Amino acid sequence: MHNNNNGYPSSARAWATVAILMVAYVLSFVDRQILNLLVEPIRRDLAINDTQMSLLMGLSFALFYTVCGIPLGRVADTRSRRGLIAVGILFWSAATAACGMAKMYWQFLLCRIGVGVGEAALSPAAYSLIADSFPAERRATAISVYSMGVYLGSGLAFLVGGLVIQFASAQGDVTLPVLGEVRPWQLIFLILGVAGVFFTLLMLAIKEPVRRGAGAGVAVPLSEVGRYIRANRRTVLLHNFGFAGLAFAGYGSAAWIPTFYIRTYGWDAGQVGIVYGCIVAVFGCLGIVFGGRLADLMAKRGRSDANMRVGLYAALGALPMVVLFPLMDTAFWASMLLAPAVFCLSMPFGVAPAAIQEIMPNSMRGQASAIYLFVITLIGLGVGPTAVALVTDFVFADDNALRYSLLIVTTLAVLMSIILLAKSLKPYRESVTRLEQWAANPA
Repeated sequence: MHNNNNGYPSSARAWATVAILMVAYVLSFVDRQILNLLVEPIRRDLAINDTQMSLLMGLSFALFYTVCGIPLGRVADTRSRRGLIAVGILFWSAATAACGMAKMYWQFLLCRIGVGVGEAALSPAAYSLIADSFPAERRATAISVYSMGVYLGSGLAFLVGGLVIQFASAQGDVTLPVLGEVRPWQLIFLILGVAGVFFTLLMLAIKEPVRRGAGAGVAVPLSEVGRYIRANRRTVLLHNFGFAGLAFAGYGSAAWIPTFYIRTYGWDAGQVGIVYGCIVAVFGCLGIVFGGRLADLMAKRGRSDANMRVGLYAALGALPMVVLFPLMDTAFWASMLLAPAVFCLSMPFGVAPAAIQEIMPNSMRGQASAIYLFVITLIGLGVGPTAVALVTDFVFADDNALRYSLLIVTTLAVLMSIILLAKSLKPYRESVTRLEQWAANPA
């Protein structure tokens, strides 16, 4: 079950692959997160409340993203990863455009499900491509650069979305051929969908690297995958749920921070998009690359649990920030504290998938990555935004209490992550050793 091919792709080709995949990730997050800036006009036009809106932002997307991710992760372990990603981009782009044509709540819900199904094809295949393009001591940095797409995409969704909203709102409703009259928020979804279809052509520039490592290119029976994961179950559970807590805090707050600014400080969507978009794009990217570089430096110094340690340090750094920023009296001070919060909450999301690559055989990486994405997306994106909305709607029963909902939900989530990630360090080191033994004597 070994793969004896040695040379990796050239540095230029490897980084070109990362760049293209990162742009795909940016596109996916723009399509995913633009909804967060459009809460008020969509609520108005569809006549829905915060909890119903949160289902569009989170659970409808996350449930199908996660369920479809596992079988698609298995496809990524044995079939063309480039082709899988290209089909996924086409599918989610068509679904994004369909969001712009939705006239009723249930139609929008179905379209968001379609976006989730398409985006499920991207990351398991991308992690596998990157892991086979770089040696182990450079993977955390490479995967962190790819994962910058989360924050570039989210930042662009807010920043460009804010500018487009200002422009489109000034123009009013637009009349398009065939579609007729559309609202400004609908036009944004239509534009994004068309952009994604054209981007698919760029995937032709990626060349599949040779699969490397224990079990490379072998279709492993599901029973063997299950057996290997069970042998590492403590590591997998602590890893997945530890990082899921940070995803819960990140997604839960990101979904409602634009509305928090609007309700608490009286800003409009354009202002929020520009300021919050810049914070997310700049500090999110800095945080995730810093986390990857820190992990690689620690690994070079002999820390086999470096990826997990970075996650723990990030959670500790984020805790005081998520407690304080919702309580600020002014938008300026809320923004000043939000910047380091975004930096810390972004740090783990390059090292978390990199950690999976270091404890799983090549033939199981896509599936293990899909399980990780299943957990963090279902908990983070699926439950996080709705948890904040439920506290606002049913605990406080006051839209203006959103700041306290954010404080309660994000603080509890980060505290849970600190506990779980602290407990994960020893089991993770044992799993690294177990993979070395498995590679020497595969079952």
